Amino acid sequence: MGSPRLTLRTGRLAATAAATAAIVVTAGLALPTPAAHAADGGGVSVTPSSPASGTDIALRVSGCAGRTGTAVSAAFVADVRLTGAEGTLVGETRVRTELKAGSYDVQVTCGDLSRKGSLTVVPEASPYSSPVAPVHAGGGGTAHLASVDARAAGPGTGQAVTGLVLAGVAAGVVVFRRARRSRGAG
Repeated sequence: MGSPRLTLRTGRLAATAAATAAIVVTAGLALPTPAAHAADGGGVSVTPSSPASGTDIALRVSGCAGRTGTAVSAAFVADVRLTGAEGTLVGETRVRTELKAGSYDVQVTCGDLSRKGSLTVVPEASPYSSPVAPVHAGGGGTAHLASVDARAAGPGTGQAVTGLVLAGVAAGVVVFRRARRSRGAG
């Protein structure tokens, strides 16, 4: 067995490495999903890219010099107050529930800058519509398993990364506890 001082240093190193890995992986998983551009490429984007009526949306405008701005559209329930810093402004609103599918103009004003874009509203799926493709019915919770190749239905990247992070944290805790025990026993 190594000296208590060496074990303690190794434990701290392992705990620091595990914590750093957890932070790096978590930061990678938290990256925003790309939003579709709702305008003519002028730095205006909306998420989701093609909302249905009644959907909450987030707007993002880049290239604005000020800290505030406004987005106006007949598709919105109210004008959107945009706020932010470093040239990027964000805001949220809801698409009107009585709106029909189609393209709607969006006017963005921030400082002396004015941009015009469009928002495409898609038809809302009817809860009474008939399925277009075959539906896997029956079988309770196993219906999905019967229609999917079990070898291809393994964990995705997100689950694999989460598992690795948890394993690293667990290893760090074990090393840390061993270091504390060896320090207390000496």
